[in-house]
Amino acid sequence: DPRSVELWSDYLSVRLHPKSIYVIHQYMHDGDCGCLEAFGQGESLLQDPGCIEELEDRLHFYVEECDDLQGFQVLCDLHNGFSGVGAKVTELLCDEYSGKGILTWGLTPVMRDMGILTTSFCFAQDYQKNIYRLLNTALGIVHLSAHSSLFCPLSLSGSLGIR
Repeated sequence: DPRSVELWSDYLSVRLHPKSIYVIHQYMHDGDCGCLEAFGQGESLLQDPGCIEELEDRLHFYVEECDDLQGFQVLCDLHNGFSGVGAKVTELLCDEYSGKGILTWGLTPVMRDMGILTTSFCFAQDYQKNIYRLLNTALGIVHLSAHSSLFCPLSLSGSLGIR
């Protein structure tokens, strides 16, 4: 029933293990903080000791199930605050599992063409969003590549989603 769909995960036909999902409650659709739009916001989420402990517990749950752990794959948005989350996660993986490979995919969307802007407010708002995207992408690339064995940006756009 299309009316019962609220989130992207409602379309997911595969049931995921509860330990494989970590929900960031502040940034849910009805959360307190709104959008996770800046690298620093994402980075600060993983400064909370409770969050780090929970993440480590979930990670150790899966690592203990492995007979011969070879490494990790990290898929991370670059254009928003999740670049900061990904940077801290790859740093954690690099520190905890220094001998293991970390393959990181930095994902960026294809930006739609805005056409002719009619008001200066729209232009200023669009300009500010592009600045955020540029800074998030640059910081994400620098931090993710520093803590990864291999970093690969991935986009359907030739400009990494930056205009």
